[in-house]
Amino acid sequence: MKSNETSLPKWPLVYEKEYRLNFDWTEQQLLLNDAFERLVRKEYSFEERMRILASARGVSERIWSAFAEMGLLGMTIPSGYGGFGGSAEDLVGVMESIGNALVVEPYLSTVGIGARIVARAGDERMKQTILSAISKGELKMALAQLESGGRYDLAAVRTRAEPRKGRWVLFGEKRMVVQGQNADYLIVSARTSGNDDDQRGVSLFLVNTCAHGLMIKPFNTIDGNRAADIALNGVEVGEDSLIGQEGQGFAVLEEAIDFATVLLCAEALGAIKYANDATIDYVKTRTQFGVAIGSFQALQHRIVDMFIAYEQLKSLVYSACTRIEVETDTIRRRRIVSALKIKACDVCRLISQESVQFHGGMGLTDELKISHTFRRLTVIAQEFGDVDYHLERYLLE
Repeated sequence: MKSNETSLPKWPLVYEKEYRLNFDWTEQQLLLNDAFERLVRKEYSFEERMRILASARGVSERIWSAFAEMGLLGMTIPSGYGGFGGSAEDLVGVMESIGNALVVEPYLSTVGIGARIVARAGDERMKQTILSAISKGELKMALAQLESGGRYDLAAVRTRAEPRKGRWVLFGEKRMVVQGQNADYLIVSARTSGNDDDQRGVSLFLVNTCAHGLMIKPFNTIDGNRAADIALNGVEVGEDSLIGQEGQGFAVLEEAIDFATVLLCAEALGAIKYANDATIDYVKTRTQFGVAIGSFQALQHRIVDMFIAYEQLKSLVYSACTRIEVETDTIRRRRIVSALKIKACDVCRLISQESVQFHGGMGLTDELKISHTFRRLTVIAQEFGDVDYHLERYLLE
C-alpha cells in the first residue's frame, strides 16, 4: 500500500495534516496474502481448529512450522537477523486471514509484540539470539504486563525488579498473559523505581519460562485461546536480560502495544468478513412463511448496515497500517490507534451480535463457526483497551 500528500479536506478524527492514502497492494503483498490464504484454507479448517483446541497445549507445532517455512515469522524482523524487514502494511492481509480462520497460534504475541520490543530496544546479543530463533520458528513469546486492578494502564506496575550481585530479582504477579502457557520467553514489565503508577521507572525484562521461581497457572479463554496467570517469586535474571534502558521501558511497551493493536484490528476485519459472509449465506437458505428470510426488507437493511460497518473499519485499518510506522509524534500515534480501536470495538459488537441473532439459537452452539467468531470478536473488543479506555486516551491528548 502506498501513500502520498494531497490537498484533500482534513479528517479531524485521526489526522492533523492533510493526507491521502492509496490502498493498492504491491505485487509482493498480493503474493504473500494469496499464499497464506491458501495455506489456511488447506491446513486450518474449522474441524482442524477444533482438534487443536482440544489438544493439551491448544496450539499446533505443525502449523507453526508452516508459518516459519513461509517466512511469516520473520516478516517484521530486520534482515540482519533472518527476517524480511517488513511493516504493518505487509502483515495486514496475513492478520485478516488469521481472523477469518480464527487461528489460535501465538502469532500476535510473538511477532507483533515480542519481536517488536526486542528489535526496537534489545541489545545486539539479544537481537541475534531471540530474533533469529523467532524467524526460524524455534521460539514463541508472550507479554506479561497486566496486573490486578491495573486495567489497561501500562504504567500500573507493582511487580518489582531489584538489583542484586550483578543480577535482577523479580517479585510480583501478572494476570491474563495470553499464550503464557506456550511461550518460551516472557517479556515482563517490572518497576525498578518510582511509584506504582509512574511511567518513569518501568523496565522490561526477558524471562525464560523455565526460570526458577516462575509459576505459571494456565487457563482457557472464552475465544479458544490459552492464557495464564504468572507469579514471580524471586525470579533471577542476568543483567543482560534488561531490554533497553532501566526505567525507560514505558515508551517501548506503549509503542509495541499500539503496533499490536493495529494488527489486532486487522485480525478483526477477517473475522468480521467471515461473519458477514456466513450471515448472507444463511439468510439465503433459511426459510420462513415459504420464502428465504433474506427477502425480508427489514433484514436486508440490517445486513447492509453490517457491510457498511465492515467497509468503514477496513478503511481505518488500512489507514493506520500506513501511518503507524512512520508517525514520529507520540500524541498523533496514540490518536490514530485509539480512533481505530474505538471504531473496531463498535463494529465488533455490532457484527458479532447481529450475526448470532440472524442465526438464532444455533448461532451460539459449538458446532457452528459463527459461535466461535462471536467469541473472538467479543474478546478483540476488550483486548488492548475497550471503548471507554480509548475514548479517554484520545480526548486527553
